[in-house]
Amino acid sequence: MNIRCKQDVLLNSINTVLKACSTKTTMPILECILLKAYNGEVTLVGYNLELGIESTIEAEVLEEGAIALEAKIFSEIIRKMPNETVEISTSANHMTNITCEKSKFSIAGQLGDQFPDLPQVELMNKYTISQVAFKDMIRQTIFSVAQEESRPILTGEMLQIKDGSFNMVTVDGYRISYRKTTLSNENGEREVVVPGRTLNEISKILSTDEADEMSIYFEDKHILFDLGESKVVSNLLEGEFLKYEQIFSSDYETKIKVDRKEFLMSIERAALISREGKKNPIKIEIDGDNMIITSRAELGTALEEVAIELEGNNLSIAFNPRYLIEALKSIDDDEVSITFISSLTPCIIHPIEGDHYKYLILPIRLNA
Repeated sequence: MNIRCKQDVLLNSINTVLKACSTKTTMPILECILLKAYNGEVTLVGYNLELGIESTIEAEVLEEGAIALEAKIFSEIIRKMPNETVEISTSANHMTNITCEKSKFSIAGQLGDQFPDLPQVELMNKYTISQVAFKDMIRQTIFSVAQEESRPILTGEMLQIKDGSFNMVTVDGYRISYRKTTLSNENGEREVVVPGRTLNEISKILSTDEADEMSIYFEDKHILFDLGESKVVSNLLEGEFLKYEQIFSSDYETKIKVDRKEFLMSIERAALISREGKKNPIKIEIDGDNMIITSRAELGTALEEVAIELEGNNLSIAFNPRYLIEALKSIDDDEVSITFISSLTPCIIHPIEGDHYKYLILPIRLNA
């Protein structure tokens, strides 16, 4: 194999596929990046048997072939090269020469044929969505993916296509995050659970250009995200996800409208005193058009007052402040509506108008 390409183009591609390379594995080949040069194109691949990323770049292919190079040292070499033309060539014993201006490295490679193939996903039933929209939906839901492995299905995020909407849902046992948008095309209903790590890594390589779209293809055990120059394939999680629709009740005894930023900043200040966890929650008292937020710990106390618009009954309730903070930070609206039934049932944060997001948070029981 012998190729030439620009250093910055190659480095960007390396940084993309590195997100799927293994760091601890019994298969050393998975610690490598695969370089393939065929048909006038160069493709880089990272794969850890759960998540695979490939990135195709513009390059001059002088000789076709494939080589697997140890990801860490290869990436560090290219990162330190000047932003000029890089030439990569391999010899019969798999030694790989990397040259850029006055710099030259020779590193051992492995046969490209030994690198496992990424799962093949049929390019049927394509769903199209804006990359910016998908990036926002991940940001607005991923924080409530379960971290504990006791229920593996909840370490993923449900992607649901239903009634012309694209929904994303996460649950960690204490809260539910829901976000939806409309699809530009519809090819039937689908419901899959994608590992949270996959979506975390995808969000880092999604475009911030409003004009850039992506295609999503589903199979029974795998999902493919086609971003154009990059493609991401991931295993799906097996099991039954929470039937969230029936949990989002429209009933309420107390409903408030509040300035999102003011509410968020008040909780953040109160949380300086309240240590995270059930021992020191923040307490919220709704009384007329005033909301009082308090926290108490051995360190001291904090009190915040926030103006609200109240519909219904007064209420006292307590929460883990982190759950409220993460939900409010993910929302872009200036104002939000929050509904309550009692001090022992979840609150639901939703838009003043529409239903494009919902956040359900379980309260903490107040001591009598």
